[in-house]
Amino acid sequence: MSALKGIRIVDLSQVMAGPYCSMLLADMGADVIKIEPPTGENTRRWPPHIDGESAAFMAINRNKRSMTLNLKDDEDKKIFYKLIETADVLVENYRPGVVKRLGVDYDTLNKINPRLVYCSISGFGQYGPYSSRGGYDLIAQGMTGIMSVTGERGGNPVKCGLPITDLGVALFAAYGILSALYARVQSNEGQFIDASLFDTGLALSVWESTQYWVNGETPEPTGSGHRLSAPYQAFQASDGYFTVGADTPHHWPVFCHIIGRPEFLNDERFVDDPSRIKHLKVFIQLIEEKTSKRPRSYWLEKFEEVGIPAGPINSYPESLTDSHTISRRMVEELEHPIAGKIKALGIPIKLSKNPGQIRNAAPLLGQHTEEILKELGLEKSDQSYKELNI
Repeated sequence: MSALKGIRIVDLSQVMAGPYCSMLLADMGADVIKIEPPTGENTRRWPPHIDGESAAFMAINRNKRSMTLNLKDDEDKKIFYKLIETADVLVENYRPGVVKRLGVDYDTLNKINPRLVYCSISGFGQYGPYSSRGGYDLIAQGMTGIMSVTGERGGNPVKCGLPITDLGVALFAAYGILSALYARVQSNEGQFIDASLFDTGLALSVWESTQYWVNGETPEPTGSGHRLSAPYQAFQASDGYFTVGADTPHHWPVFCHIIGRPEFLNDERFVDDPSRIKHLKVFIQLIEEKTSKRPRSYWLEKFEEVGIPAGPINSYPESLTDSHTISRRMVEELEHPIAGKIKALGIPIKLSKNPGQIRNAAPLLGQHTEEILKELGLEKSDQSYKELNI
């Protein structure tokens, strides 16, 4: 049995944060019903496309069912309310205030289903001076300080290559939803969850906030390096770059001997982590004078022999075809009704007794509308709603 079998989630979200959150829960067995306007959510139009189907949409909407409803239409809204009677969770990522205007806000739905766990994901949260602003990952990365510490030392502000606050808030929201569902076991009541990209960016800034509060220093970019420890970064080999973490008391002297710098052990500039961070520029220069003379494979083999963590810096074609990636089932193949066979990232959490499963590709627009209507006891001949455009 799937871990979340029997949990029904109504997904009103679009683009990334909300859909990624609900997909994670769908992978664990939740019945996620994605509500879309008759024209479909915007991501369906994002490139690249496979036979007219958006690969971007398919990437974060697998294991869901799609139902088309126009929430501005009174009859369609009645259907939505009936669906809410059967739901455990609702996920939405509209700008604060929009759900109130649509009549699908927490207070309204709580009266219909007091056990409903209602999760709102937004740029800046439901209260605070910036709550009414629209939120994007780029803006959140900038305002929370992430961009100020990303990139090379002394360089221009750089965005993290991944949409880290979008994906991060999805993870925090899933954690909040599961916490609220567990609390409901005791109280038999749902609750409201307020998750934001802004809070997420701050919450992920663990080392940076610590450095500022304790030392009074403004954190700056560190390139591939660690903020508090060294050597813990990428180094240049003769054929590319590799990473190594040799900052422990055990690994440090071994590292010095492997790279041919035993003199580091008697150099006051490199005696401990704070000293090495203080003299990092010359420290890296002296290391790369040695590592740049041999290929990555040489250094990785040497470090592997003595148990020092190290690895190559792979491109995505390399990482997605790596033998370890395949053995961990982090690349899966599934069948889409139009796009055919497609590849998808696997499930990163492995449960021993209730493992997640990729059951279905992302749904076609409105693919399950009639199916869900029947589950609600409605038929197309009913006069309680007007025929949908599907």
